[in-house]
Amino acid sequence: MKNKKTVKESRVVMSHVMQPQDANPAGNVHGGVVMKYIDDAAAVAAMRHAGNPCVTASIDRLVFHSPVFIGNLLTLKASINLVGRSSMEIGVKVMAEDLLTGEQRHTASAYLTFVALGKNGRPASVPPLDLLTREEMRRNREALARRETRLAEKTSEK
Repeated sequence: MKNKKTVKESRVVMSHVMQPQDANPAGNVHGGVVMKYIDDAAAVAAMRHAGNPCVTASIDRLVFHSPVFIGNLLTLKASINLVGRSSMEIGVKVMAEDLLTGEQRHTASAYLTFVALGKNGRPASVPPLDLLTREEMRRNREALARRETRLAEKTSEK
């Protein structure tokens, strides 16, 4: 069994300046561009935790709160909320900053599930999560509830 890892050990912060090619003619950044960056940030957190390649298994919830415009600095904060045997839930918070005014807006939030892969391309075990703060424990409890919902939905879909 791998040694426990803390949330802090795998946390990632990534930033990108939004360019004209990221947006529609009105200057609004496409949701798909934001989604790609969310997936990238979550993948980095998952791989840091697992120490193995990881793939996206699902996007549990993605909510857009406010628009992103050309010239905004998009900052994504991703961290592990929950680990299973080979899977991990990663939460991503997205902020947009107007670099000229300094105004920051909470743009989007998402929960993604990733699976770690071993050398054979099959699911590989991941280290347990060492929860150190009340915030980490709260996020873990909420992630457990989301996991139960996901599993129930998966069962009913079959």
